[in-house]
Amino acid sequence: MILCITHAQDTYTIDRVQQRLEELGYEGFRFNSDEFGTKYRLRYRLHASGPQYELRCGSRTIDARQIRGVWYRKLWDLQVPPSLDPAFVPAFLKEYRTSLHIFLDALKVPWINRMDTDHAVGANKLLQLNAARAAGLIVPQTLFSNHAEDAIRFFDDHGGNVVVKLHGALSKTMDGKGHFFPTTRLRKEDVPMLESLSACPMILQEYIPKERELRIVYIDGEFFTGSLRAPELADWRTANTTLVQWEPYELPPALKDRIHALMTTLGLPFGAIDMILKPNGEHVFLEVNPQGEWGMLEKYLDFPIAATIAEKLVNRIEQHG
Repeated sequence: MILCITHAQDTYTIDRVQQRLEELGYEGFRFNSDEFGTKYRLRYRLHASGPQYELRCGSRTIDARQIRGVWYRKLWDLQVPPSLDPAFVPAFLKEYRTSLHIFLDALKVPWINRMDTDHAVGANKLLQLNAARAAGLIVPQTLFSNHAEDAIRFFDDHGGNVVVKLHGALSKTMDGKGHFFPTTRLRKEDVPMLESLSACPMILQEYIPKERELRIVYIDGEFFTGSLRAPELADWRTANTTLVQWEPYELPPALKDRIHALMTTLGLPFGAIDMILKPNGEHVFLEVNPQGEWGMLEKYLDFPIAATIAEKLVNRIEQHG
């Protein structure tokens, strides 16, 4: 059995991965992480023969020893029972998160990706940029600061050609709906607003002219790349979606080698990588999202991403023994 960690609103991608797992002879058990505190029961018992971890959903009970691999797609915020007294919500969240991680930490099987590595890389874009540069990739000049004077000097040093963004995303979707602060081109009239950085540190980067934007899905040495000619905006998700059309793109072999070296260094079998193709032909690395979206590339470009995730995980399981 393969545990597929996702959330209740996830569609399409989870279904396609589970379908391919079943074709390969492996049952995929869908675990909606947001419903852990409302629809699942967890049991840990310490026997004389050792610990026993169980996850129960309805009438079904899964022993951790049945799980041979884990596809970690997303860990979602926990749902809180509406009847719960608000005074008990902090304790509810804390104890359920602890219980969940006790169960997941017990799974000493192949993962795509391991949760601790996934979170560590996803939470540190500066680590990513440094590792990318070490792997031979071109990265933009970057400043992460809460100090207005630093930011204004960076803006002036780059002739005003600067974008600003949060370190962490507010939106969890590729369409940018919901709470969302897009990567934004900084204008001269915006500079006085940098005085507010003390309330919220932000990333400033040199603006990179774009021929194309690339979304590269990396899966254990395999590459699936979509490109688009977005409007001249710092973040294409702010554009009218009718103007955004994905097209396949073939990465140069040397670039694939560098990305593979980066992902190996980061310890990520899977990642969605954002890059820019400049008009002069250079490829500039922006970031890797260990839980990045890829359904649009499978849907619009017919890339077998779901099947490849399933196959690569099964290969790891069978090599693990």
